[in-house]
Amino acid sequence: MTLRVGRIPFLVCAPFFFNSVGRENEFPEVDFVDGPPSAHCAGLKDGSIHLSPASSITFAQKPGAFVLSPVLCTSCSFEVRSVKLFSRYPIEELSDKCVRMTSQSKTSVTLLRILLEKCYGLYPQYTVGLTAEDSDDACLLIGDLALEENERHRFAFSYDLGSLWQEWQGLPFVFGAWLISKDALQPHLRPVLDNYMAKLESGIVEFRKNPSRALDLWLSKYPVNLSRPLIEDYFSVLDYRFTDERKRSLDIFFKLAAQMGLVESAPPIEFLK
Repeated sequence: MTLRVGRIPFLVCAPFFFNSVGRENEFPEVDFVDGPPSAHCAGLKDGSIHLSPASSITFAQKPGAFVLSPVLCTSCSFEVRSVKLFSRYPIEELSDKCVRMTSQSKTSVTLLRILLEKCYGLYPQYTVGLTAEDSDDACLLIGDLALEENERHRFAFSYDLGSLWQEWQGLPFVFGAWLISKDALQPHLRPVLDNYMAKLESGIVEFRKNPSRALDLWLSKYPVNLSRPLIEDYFSVLDYRFTDERKRSLDIFFKLAAQMGLVESAPPIEFLK
């Protein structure tokens, strides 16, 4: 039986997966399944994949089903750049306005609702869609779509959700966590899982040592409409270390989501041992 890994073809995930692009045969006991965070959230919950750097809210959507990597996550040092609210109005004026929410990530949608309603006391009208439309008062975009929208300058205002959370809570936000189904902890899969997680950690180190070479591999399969200097600078704001303060931040996020009824409860966080 192979280990089924959800691979996200967003630039933010290049450090996790660049060394598997075109080299899948070097991972004979792993099947890579490409898709956005929303697809891997569903796959983790229905058992079609074993692990993925998925939307962190997924952990709270099915309590008791997963453990997290204790060392890896997708976070930022302040801004994240690839999770942004683009708006034709100042954020303080968004009550009763139409805000289009990305369909690609439940974590980002949940975070925006918490920020708007809990932090700003705003209650917009929410719609769902993948990309921004000319009729939108504001829209939440993530991943490469957000990075590309940054360069278009179609909206008068933009707000980085990582920065908004940090300013409010004083902690960096955890957008993605490595969720591992407890099914992958069975004896016949555990050695494969442990080997793969070790390769993930060494891959991050390899990426940081030579990001240009790593990005050549990544962009050969997952090109983006961005300049190379902008792409390389993007990784200066990202941090993949699951520090203690990031673990505290994730716990606060789950508790706020539960208070708002966006998840049923805030489960205790379990880590891979």
